[in-house]
Amino acid sequence: MCIFATRHQLMNKPGLFLVLALVSLLLLSSRMIAQEITFVASSKSTVETGEQFRIVYELNADGSRFTGPEFGQLRVITGPMTSSSSNIQLINGKMSRSFSQTYTYIVTATSPGDITIGPASVFVDGTKHTSNTLTIKILPSSSGQGQPQNQGNDAARGSADQTSVSDKDLYVRALADKKSVFMGEQVIITYRLYTKVPISNISNIKLSSFPGFWMKNLLDDNAPLQQSRQVINGEEYVIADIRKIALFPQKSGTLRIDPMELECTAQLRIQNDRRRTRDPFESFFNDPFFNRNIVNIDKKLTSGPIEIEVKPLPSSGRPSYFSGAVGQFSIQSSIDRTELKTNEAASISYTITGTGNIELIDLPAPSFPTSFEVYEPKTSVQTRTGSNGVSGIKKIEYLVIPRQTGTFRVPEVALGYYDPLKKEYISLKTQEFQITVEKGSDDSNGRTIISGGQESIRILGSDIRYISTKEPIFKQKNDFLFGSIRYILIISGLFAAFGAALYQMNKSRKLKHDKSLLRNRQATKVARKRLTKAQQFMKQNKQNEFYAEISQAIWGYLSDKFNIPLSSLSISSVQDTMELNQLDQGITAILIETLNNCEFARFAPGDPGRKMEELYNQALDIITKIERNSK
Repeated sequence: MCIFATRHQLMNKPGLFLVLALVSLLLLSSRMIAQEITFVASSKSTVETGEQFRIVYELNADGSRFTGPEFGQLRVITGPMTSSSSNIQLINGKMSRSFSQTYTYIVTATSPGDITIGPASVFVDGTKHTSNTLTIKILPSSSGQGQPQNQGNDAARGSADQTSVSDKDLYVRALADKKSVFMGEQVIITYRLYTKVPISNISNIKLSSFPGFWMKNLLDDNAPLQQSRQVINGEEYVIADIRKIALFPQKSGTLRIDPMELECTAQLRIQNDRRRTRDPFESFFNDPFFNRNIVNIDKKLTSGPIEIEVKPLPSSGRPSYFSGAVGQFSIQSSIDRTELKTNEAASISYTITGTGNIELIDLPAPSFPTSFEVYEPKTSVQTRTGSNGVSGIKKIEYLVIPRQTGTFRVPEVALGYYDPLKKEYISLKTQEFQITVEKGSDDSNGRTIISGGQESIRILGSDIRYISTKEPIFKQKNDFLFGSIRYILIISGLFAAFGAALYQMNKSRKLKHDKSLLRNRQATKVARKRLTKAQQFMKQNKQNEFYAEISQAIWGYLSDKFNIPLSSLSISSVQDTMELNQLDQGITAILIETLNNCEFARFAPGDPGRKMEELYNQALDIITKIERNSK
């Protein structure tokens, strides 16, 4: 077959031109296979301590399974970065093609001396090829250099800067909306990421345990990060809030918040250095858009610590019923019915709404009439988190059952809180209720009916006694109960029952008036209810609700068990109380670890379900141990 044609034939027959081009490429490929393969290492022969420079391995074929050398006292900053290029030249009607593949390391010299870098290896078509060795002389660092050498070093540093990320390009900051607050006042801490380069794989986030604070997470950990742009000192950054925490200080003084730590990967695009040739297509293939590599650099970021000055709440103007509420709140009360009959139930609710430490508010119990049977109140809290912090609704519902008829009064309930904006105590009161109780139908059952101030009436249930058809029971004559052994036993039993009833009445009366003792007795019961609710959230994989319920169970148990006011509740006060009650130091250590885990576990890496199960078992175990060992 003849492969020669005139220029006129090529112009009029595009198909013929395509065939000739393919044949030429096949011939050129066969020549490329037969050419000698070279694998050469190159670098600067003399560098200074601390200088960053490149070590390049160049192969004139398509290689695979590259293995780098041991660099000894050189520290590898990044690499190997792989790039490839090909040249097609058409000169005087002759076409030639060359292929080049390079592996580049960027390293820095750590100490002066002469070092030898061994060969690297690569495979081409199943055959192993090794490079030459390199000998590099490392000089002590010197700031005084001539101008020509500076220019060379600047070029080397310019190449290295493409693969380094400075603290100005990527950093994280901890921002507090206020640095001076009152005890119990809300502080919002935002951990914000600033970057000028693309990043990925944000992981290993470590937060402070926030000692001295009660905390609430304001962001969903599983939600994608919300990004925005901000210009700082004339440079544009992409910013994102990694964490946002609402803190409520539980003690006064200067409280320190430890730095936040995280790890991420910065992704840099660097332009390859390519030798310029006489190839007419080089200006196209060497375009920066095509001639770039992506380099991943792992970064560890740390925010600065924050100190919050916490002032004690003022004592002047503080109402007697103040229980530590700080923020802005309102309160409403309601009753489902004001007219009912004896032994019927009524529901009385108190609803607190506002912004602040609403979950820590302890509303004083209403003073119900003594003839009302009052059940343990049902408390529910619905919190909302947003840019302004924590707000929500707390509802306390009482179920009461009147046992006597009459008109009764449920007095108002007072809520006292401190408003940090107005810098004063605010007192709010609910309305009082008047309840009318009439005689119920269950009272007419042949039993004693009690009506206010009236004598008891016994209803026999029948006017005529029917003749008994049962076999009669005869008694021995002169067999009297009085003075017999049975009589003595009955009297003794009555006295014992009377004494036990009297003791129980005194105990109940004392327990009713001693609220701290009542809270102590019910501490375990309330804590187990909260743990049961936390277990339900765990099974439903509701992490935020689970951690909130676990935290309330442990802190509430400690407050009730050891009579610690919520406003004074902190890790230090718990330690002092445990020591005062002579509890074992091992139990105290486990308790402190559990309290820290309540705040830290949700941010720690790992399986969320397993973390929740471990924390649940830990909380249940420490409450059981305290209950067994407390006096």
